[in-house]
Amino acid sequence: MEPFTPVIIVHAIAALYVLLLGPLQILRRRRDGAHRLLGTTWVAAMLVVCTSSFGIMPDGFSWLHGLSTWTLLCMVLAIVAIRRGSVPTHRAFMVGSYLGTLTAFAFAALVPTRLIPQLLRSEPLVAGVTVLAVAVTIAVFATLVIRAVPRPEGRGVTDDQESGSLTTSPPVPTGSE
Repeated sequence: MEPFTPVIIVHAIAALYVLLLGPLQILRRRRDGAHRLLGTTWVAAMLVVCTSSFGIMPDGFSWLHGLSTWTLLCMVLAIVAIRRGSVPTHRAFMVGSYLGTLTAFAFAALVPTRLIPQLLRSEPLVAGVTVLAVAVTIAVFATLVIRAVPRPEGRGVTDDQESGSLTTSPPVPTGSE
């Protein structure tokens, strides 16, 4: 089995973070400060995945490096879109980036000569513990962030915003007014 270099280890752990946090970000209904903070860590991990992929070239550049380049561009476009208020465009680029990562993972996991299948055959405990450690880290971190980041009172994301219209819900009367 090919040795696991530091670049490959960083790449793999960042990719696990992206793959495991992605569904929470995509499927969680509320788009609040926690979504933004978790999304920032997701984008940072995605940047690590993409940039570290260029340090992994056993056979030179491949279509996976093209996917990394495209994903970096998509991250920029997604951030520009959300800053301009285009929720549907932001969502499309982010979901597309996640699906691209899933595709790259499937390729890395299903080709028998790649490192993931070799690791699963030779060191299944290492693979399992690594996935479990990253999953537990995400679960604890996401839970803390979701509970700790306050949602602004009276200004939540509405269903209109989910569909792309930028409106906020009106302040909720407290009864003391």
